[in-house]
Amino acid sequence: MTALVHGHRHPAIVEAVSRALEDGLSFGLPTAAEVDLAGHLSERIGAVDSVRFANSGTEAVMSALRIARAFTGRPMILRCAGAYHGTYDPILPEGAPGVAPSTWSTVVTIPFDDVEALRAAVAAHAGELGAVIVDLMPNRPGLVPASREFAAAAREETERHGILLIVDEVITFRLGVGGLHQEYGVRPDLVTLGKTIGGGLPVGAVGGREDVMAMTDPRRRGYVEHGGTFTANPLTMRAGLAALELLDAGEIARINRLGDALREELGALGERVNGRGSLMRIMSPEPDDLWWRLYRSGILIGRNGLAGMSTPMDESTVEEIVRRFRKAVA
Repeated sequence: MTALVHGHRHPAIVEAVSRALEDGLSFGLPTAAEVDLAGHLSERIGAVDSVRFANSGTEAVMSALRIARAFTGRPMILRCAGAYHGTYDPILPEGAPGVAPSTWSTVVTIPFDDVEALRAAVAAHAGELGAVIVDLMPNRPGLVPASREFAAAAREETERHGILLIVDEVITFRLGVGGLHQEYGVRPDLVTLGKTIGGGLPVGAVGGREDVMAMTDPRRRGYVEHGGTFTANPLTMRAGLAALELLDAGEIARINRLGDALREELGALGERVNGRGSLMRIMSPEPDDLWWRLYRSGILIGRNGLAGMSTPMDESTVEEIVRRFRKAVA
């Protein structure tokens, strides 16, 4: 699901985890590994002054929303229809089984990439909105990048009304050194991360402005509680740092080119393929049938058509995928 940007067992990541094993599996205090990865993320992402780690993207989003509500003193959030931000109650689709109906009274939902709907919703609920959460290329609605106008409007409207802007980069962080939001020129208040920052091990993180993240400081009165037995475990921290050091600007540009090339080749075969850079979504009218056809041909994609390029791949991989794809759909 796009997490293994370096493949299943990159030697440098395996070595980093092996070394970490020698020091111990888990500790009840912060470790040097946690500090090192947090420092790397802070240097890499301009909007991130400090970081809190979690064990999944869901937990990262949950914490980000709670921090935003506590910081602003406002109970409501705004989200985009169809976007997936994990399984925390208020960011599931309205009417999701098991979610208390009263939850939806704290959620405003607008169509994705609709600037006018965004402005209208913020104007109507500005005094109650604590956060606007956006994914600039959400997978569930089809992996279509947001327009620059929408991204700019989200930042403009939130700043105007004292609302925190959360950008969900759990999937999209691999597309740029500092994530997709930097490609848009947007500086969010909070960023949620996962997948690629764990080197293939369970991970999540929320980072952002120092004054906002200070809400989680247990030394302050009324702090937002954040923690977990396996949060920031040293194996994940070492694997994540190794993975991010490998994922430098050159490698990101290279696998983004591979993704662009593959999208173009599949488009020439008559397929509709959305996405950007190393991430793509094959929009088949019969996704189950396509999945089995590709699986039998030796190509593994997500059941909804999600696919990603990884650093062990090169131009010959693209050629082989196209060859097998053409045979599978013939």
